[in-house]
Amino acid sequence: MKFFLTYFNILNIIFLYSIILQFEHMLKDVIGRNEDFKLDWHDPDEATDGYQLKWVGKDYARLLTGRETETVIIPDNEHNEREENKTSENLFFTGDNLDVLKHLQNAYSNSIKMIYIDPPYNTGKSDFVYPDNFAFSDTQLKDTLGLTDEEIKRLHTINGKSSHSAWLTFMYPRLRVAWKLLTDDGVIFISIDDNEQANLKLLCDEIFGEDNFVTEIAVNRPSEIAQANTISKHEYLLCYSKDIDFFRVDGISKYTISRGTIGNEDQTMPKICFPKGLPCYNLKDGVYAETRKISGSSENVYNETPIIIKNGKLDKDVELVAKWRSSNDMRNFFKNNCKPTNAKISGIIEEIYFENDKFNPQIKKKTYEKIPSIINDNKRGSADLEDVGMQNCFSFPKSVDYIEKLIKYFNFKEHDIIMDFFAGSSTTAHSVLQYNIDSPNNVNYIMVQIDDNLDKLVEKSSNLEKNALQNAIKFLDTIKRPHLNSELGQERIKRISKKLKEKYNADIDYGFKHYYVKEANVETVSKILEYNPESKFIGSDDMVREFDNDKSKGEDVILRTWLTDDGYKFDVQPEIIDFKGYKAYYVDNSTLYLISQDWNTEQTKELLNKIGNHEFNLNSIIIYGYSFNMESVKELEINIRHNLDKIITIEKRY
Repeated sequence: MKFFLTYFNILNIIFLYSIILQFEHMLKDVIGRNEDFKLDWHDPDEATDGYQLKWVGKDYARLLTGRETETVIIPDNEHNEREENKTSENLFFTGDNLDVLKHLQNAYSNSIKMIYIDPPYNTGKSDFVYPDNFAFSDTQLKDTLGLTDEEIKRLHTINGKSSHSAWLTFMYPRLRVAWKLLTDDGVIFISIDDNEQANLKLLCDEIFGEDNFVTEIAVNRPSEIAQANTISKHEYLLCYSKDIDFFRVDGISKYTISRGTIGNEDQTMPKICFPKGLPCYNLKDGVYAETRKISGSSENVYNETPIIIKNGKLDKDVELVAKWRSSNDMRNFFKNNCKPTNAKISGIIEEIYFENDKFNPQIKKKTYEKIPSIINDNKRGSADLEDVGMQNCFSFPKSVDYIEKLIKYFNFKEHDIIMDFFAGSSTTAHSVLQYNIDSPNNVNYIMVQIDDNLDKLVEKSSNLEKNALQNAIKFLDTIKRPHLNSELGQERIKRISKKLKEKYNADIDYGFKHYYVKEANVETVSKILEYNPESKFIGSDDMVREFDNDKSKGEDVILRTWLTDDGYKFDVQPEIIDFKGYKAYYVDNSTLYLISQDWNTEQTKELLNKIGNHEFNLNSIIIYGYSFNMESVKELEINIRHNLDKIITIEKRY
């Protein structure tokens, strides 16, 4: 019998081995007929890379993150000098959000308390196509990233596409820089739908860290949006902290009122002392009861001392006996011989009072609503736009109540900043303004919106989007503004600011400063590339004027761009110092910016005199190299070095 079982097992092993051999031959046959089909049993990167999200273009996305922007910041001087905007600390940028974020990362690193974005959802329709023009040549990509010809070929396939790889390549550098901008206790909310939710979660895990994941909220949208979405009836809101150790959710405060008595037969009837001074609402002054039963048969309250009301309050301590619902709450609140205490039981008791002649105590508690796992956004965002006369200009905008509720979960301090770099219809700015009306602290916003041409967008949009775009174009015609995307968001802010000011006249910041972020024109770039800093400056080629535009002078553009890149926020206003007719810019009690032409020996002498007379302190001088010939620079350097007993650095920029 034992031999029979052994023999039987050997036959089974032989049979299984023959099946494995047949399967191996079948695989080889399939692989031989299809070269694209490969079984990579051993991934050489697995041991070192670990678990991570990979896609075509990831290395390129990293390269874009570290690449310096070649754009400049153009102040909208006419807008910024208006009375309502002159001192405003709210900012609106028109331009590619990646360029704007890169400009801001020096000045606003670790400065943004909350970011909310509603990026393109990549539904495969016209809401997203990858817009990169691949500024790097194939040779540069090979040298910098070590890509093969095949990998470069695959990389180029994402341009103008709406693939998952294209979307991730688009989002990666923007979220990377956004992480730098957040404060240690900062938070980012990102709206998304089913199409990229899974990829976004993995991307954020990589950028912000899995440990800093706070929650993912299901957002039930208004019914007309749910019906239009054939994939699901809700979208998602991902929430990540900058550093979970500093992250704190205060929650939205709310109040509940409960009665202190109930008529259950098996309850005991303890005695509680209600102190002198307890509020008594809807009751006239006088003596209400000697020792007797006050309430009806189902809810009995007995007083053991007279109840006397004077000036709407108890005139003396009162001892009451009843079947108390919240006896522990009230005892703790009134313990120590009827003296109030700040005891916290279930929620914070704000007040206990009587409201009628039954003397059932009312308990007012303050509780906090934390961030939920589901949000019902039942209000149409389009209704908020209708409220300011901009109906039908956007398809499915977010509602103000929805964004304002997210803001209310946190404890904002004066001048904390909320940012939205996919500003769209500026719902976030509207929400910040609405929040400020009732808040003791004034919160500021930074909006960023690309300057898309609406006429061109109409040509490639879906029917639903086309209708909204055409309405937006008609609206912009009525206010005589160009057909540009960012014009709509700015106009909304102006209109709601005016409306809120007229209605509430609250002491808040209603204005905003506006800036464009753009590349220099082709002629300017050409002149910059051709310029030889070693040669003598040719005075006829004014490289400051090259940056002149219809919004501001070239000098303003250069100064604003430098200030931001040097880490100065937009509320920093340089002091203008006159050196024998030459206008220089003095910042932070330390740095002098020399931008325009015509600096000569007279200006150098005046500078030395002012420093020698202690009229201002100076640590560094920044020179726009195109405006200075070599002799002027050398003269300045020699005089600074030989005539002053302190080190002042001189930096030339081109």
